[in-house]
Amino acid sequence: MKKILAIGALSLALSATVAGAAAYGITRVQPYATDTAQTAVVETAVLRQGSSGGEVKEVQRRLKQWGYYKGSVDGVFGSGTKQAVILFQKKNGLTADGVVGKATYAALGMNDSYKVLDGQGEQKKPSSGGSNYTSSDLYLMAKAIYAEGRGESYTGQVAIGAVILNRVKSPSFPNSVSGVIYQKGAFTAVADGQINLEPNQTAYDAARDAFNGWDPTYGCLYYYNPAVATSAWIFNRQTVTVIGKHVFAI
Repeated sequence: MKKILAIGALSLALSATVAGAAAYGITRVQPYATDTAQTAVVETAVLRQGSSGGEVKEVQRRLKQWGYYKGSVDGVFGSGTKQAVILFQKKNGLTADGVVGKATYAALGMNDSYKVLDGQGEQKKPSSGGSNYTSSDLYLMAKAIYAEGRGESYTGQVAIGAVILNRVKSPSFPNSVSGVIYQKGAFTAVADGQINLEPNQTAYDAARDAFNGWDPTYGCLYYYNPAVATSAWIFNRQTVTVIGKHVFAI
């Protein structure tokens, strides 16, 4: 009888431990989580074979778009995804271990995920509403991207959207998408009327990627085509990167 009681007590103890762990799993993503919980969030943000979920799906989508990944965008980190990550890492001079950590997130342009690992942010909660932007913002952003960069690569088009959003965040510029785009003298496409062209699906996709945190410019506030730019001032800005025909600067 004592043996049976001992086994029962052990089972109850184990049940309590599991219940505690489950409760911890729920509370660890709350905004005011403890340091221990934040550590757990950071650990789950690293992706490797066996991981699954929305972050994996976004990695797959970007790798597939750039030709590294041939499989289904299903949110399951299998061997095919791992090989695609390794190819991407090799191409970008990263440690080719097939694990998506801070450096690989940065190279992929997944800035929110990078910030979680860098201790600058929290893991995003699942949301059916996506990022905080309106349909009007999306439409106007797509129009600006199409008007300014329809001849550029997809990454180059996302970069234009990123510059617009970087200006929205900067105290030196208007604090809305429409305010930035229609600021006097800011964009050639507004001055010459090309802003009124209807955007294509690629421009919409690029706008969404920019709103969702992809910034191929690494925080730039300016871009220009050196072949046609006439302002001497813009040439004095610090160049950060070049994508297609555009120089991106701060």
